[in-house]
Amino acid sequence: MALKYSHLAPFLPADDADAMLRIAESFGSFGTYADEASSAGLGEQLPQRFDVGLHYLDAGMDGGGNEDDPATAVSRTNYFRETYAYGSDIQVEGIQAFLEHPLVKASASEISGCDHIVPAIVYANLLVPGQELAIHTDVPEFRGANRKVLPQWLLVCMLHSGLFEEWRIPILTCVSWFGNPQGGAFTFYPDGPAGTRHSIPAVHNSAIMIDTDQVYHGVERVNPVLPDLPLIGKETRLHHCSNDQWQLREADTILAEYTWPQLRYSVSWKAYCFADKEQENLWRRGGDELTLDIILTKMESELRRRGALTGERPEPTQFALLLVQQFVHFPEVKAA
Repeated sequence: MALKYSHLAPFLPADDADAMLRIAESFGSFGTYADEASSAGLGEQLPQRFDVGLHYLDAGMDGGGNEDDPATAVSRTNYFRETYAYGSDIQVEGIQAFLEHPLVKASASEISGCDHIVPAIVYANLLVPGQELAIHTDVPEFRGANRKVLPQWLLVCMLHSGLFEEWRIPILTCVSWFGNPQGGAFTFYPDGPAGTRHSIPAVHNSAIMIDTDQVYHGVERVNPVLPDLPLIGKETRLHHCSNDQWQLREADTILAEYTWPQLRYSVSWKAYCFADKEQENLWRRGGDELTLDIILTKMESELRRRGALTGERPEPTQFALLLVQQFVHFPEVKAA
């Protein structure tokens, strides 16, 4: 079934859009979105989003394979992210108005059909020339189960299994773009992984409101004609210097220099969407929550029903691989 989305262009008043660029500059520097280790006893040998990484290493962006060596593939997808706001925790001045922006909340209400919209987080992504964002779905949340207490890959498996819908907290994401990079289009599958792939250019002061927890999406390569993407590790940072100048640094070593037009800059706004006050209150007071035992028991039962598991439950890493294999099905490319 197709999921609704809204393409907003133009998005903000011109002065407000320019202010989003200034906010990135004032933040100073951006670290990489490198995966942390997973939770003990739940496939701790695997990265948080190993589901995405394995698929990207095997299939690339277009399903036809990946010609990069593993180190280059990691650099291509190890983009730069910082959080601007998380609830009441404001990390950069000037983002408060965007977090509570009435236009954004109204669009979320229209797309979700929910009257109670609770803004939750604003974060920024910066991609340098040669980078792309592998096809994936975002990390969902459930009552009692979120990324603070469970591995991200497990939460993704829970959503795609369809076994936990009564506990799921619907989240909508508004992805907005500022600046005018070459390439870096937002690509997505609104009709599901078997449907047609669509792309929207990352044009300055435009946005899309969409359920990124359910819709597979990614970012096409930024400035693909520019050569020599440096190797990017967990300690690499992207620093704003002055005016439109940026530097990629590893400690005190300058790896590359860029200008604003060469970078892809997006700001993502996420909000919880509740149909009524009762649903919102249930979430706020923490009632009817999932436990890890309930989650694993339900998923193991489903694997056995499918005939995908017999005998003893595998050790944690093999069990994690089996869950992803059974429940997370990436799309095959069908260009619009």
